[in-house]
Order: sequence, then C-alpha cells, then structure tokens
Amino acid sequence: MSLERVNPAELSPPTGFSHAVTATGGRIVFLAGQTALDAEGKVTGTTLPEQFELALTNLLTALRHAGGTPADLARVTVYATDVAGYRAQAHRLGRVWKELAGRDYPAMAVIGAVRLWDEECLVELDGVAVLD
Repeated sequence: MSLERVNPAELSPPTGFSHAVTATGGRIVFLAGQTALDAEGKVTGTTLPEQFELALTNLLTALRHAGGTPADLARVTVYATDVAGYRAQAHRLGRVWKELAGRDYPAMAVIGAVRLWDEECLVELDGVAVLD
C-alpha cells in the first residue's frame, strides 16, 4: 500500500494539509467522528486546543486499534463550532497535530458546525485511512 501526497505548484501552498492524497492497494478504514470524550464518556477540556488534542488522540487510538498509524490517514475532516476561533489558533493546533500525528498530512477540510452531538464539544474529527 502506498499513499502519495499531491500538492501542485499551481495551488496555494498547503499549511497543515495536502491538496490531494492518492492511495494504491490496501484496506480502507473509516474512522467515526471523535470528540473530547474521555474513557468514561465525559467531555474533557474547555478550550479548543485541549479538546482538539483529545479528539485527535481518540481518532488515532481508533486507527491504531484498526492496525494503522497516523501516516496511513488519507483524509480527515474537522468540524468546528467556531471556525474563526479555529483559524486564530491554527498554529497551536498545528503543533498538537505534529506532536501526535507527525508531518504526513492527509487531505483535510474544516467545516463550521452550529453544534456537535455533545453541546460542550468544540471540535470533532473523522477520517479515512488506507492500510497495507
């Protein structure tokens, strides 16, 4: 299996994402939306960076148990209740991403959401990975 990150020179330079990711061979893993729920099902963290870190940790935990690693992520969608706040903290969120998932960025999108399943949640991440 191989993933190729495609970032054409004709497009704006990607920051924290890839414009396209191609996958050859392998098994597809669809990752359900993950928020800042702890193991007891309680929302943890009150700030976006705190919640983003736990949501990403939860996503990567599901991926790891499916047999994958962060480098196998082909696509991640971020749902944020405050897109302007997300943009304002993008640098800090990028550091969290790099610490937990490294520098192999999947194709990504950030979508504004009025609210998430648990009202206290500020962010949710889902994804698709391609494994060997």
